[in-house]
Amino acid sequence: MSILSKLRCITVDVTGTLIAYKGELGDYYCMAAKSVGLPCPDYKRVHEGFKFAYKDMARKNPCFGYATKMPNVEWWKTCVRDSFTRAGYDYDKETFEKVFRRIYSSFGSSAPYTVFPDSQPFLSWVHEQGLKVGIISNAEYRYRDVILPALNLNQGSEWDFGVFSGLEGVEKPDPKIYKIALERAGNIAPEEVLHIGDSMRKDYLPAKSVGMHALLLDRFKTPDAEEWRKSGAIVLPDLMAAKDWLTSEKSTC
Repeated sequence: MSILSKLRCITVDVTGTLIAYKGELGDYYCMAAKSVGLPCPDYKRVHEGFKFAYKDMARKNPCFGYATKMPNVEWWKTCVRDSFTRAGYDYDKETFEKVFRRIYSSFGSSAPYTVFPDSQPFLSWVHEQGLKVGIISNAEYRYRDVILPALNLNQGSEWDFGVFSGLEGVEKPDPKIYKIALERAGNIAPEEVLHIGDSMRKDYLPAKSVGMHALLLDRFKTPDAEEWRKSGAIVLPDLMAAKDWLTSEKSTC
């Protein structure tokens, strides 16, 4: 008997599972700088600056400012300003405001993202099996309200419910976010849910810790994938492989 017959719901991560970033972070910072007549910032320095700035913001104001009641736009403005500062770019206030508005607008649209070609077919197939589809993502409200709809990943058609860290005040890998998902699914038993993601720490382990089934996607051939397999995790290359595995008589996780 396949695992599919035991399930009532499948939850999925978003970035790295359903969608991916297009290009590099520096592409969008460069376009923003050029829009106000400035030269492109150094890609490597901006990337490193953003990495540390984002980590610092997530520590001080987790869940995109949910706990500290920091407005989303202010959270990102502080993060982007710190990214530039760490990269060695100290723009005056007026110039920075113009650059930031361009960056914030870009990342609040579909422009920086691409949907994997198997995402929509897989979600449609899950619904055809009579299962619910849920999203569990460390993301802010624009993913739910703007970005996913702009990518034709709509609530009510492609997915039924979502749990977004910026709207809930809890983020992966905290198992609480998975418990919220179980409630949103209709208080169904964890053993009736499969979670699919691309992170052992944020997706696989916390989902398993609350009793859900779980599997990992390795779309980008990460060096960690072999260790994931050795630890006993099911690791598959894409969602079509997940579909085949789900209907296999030998599927178990």
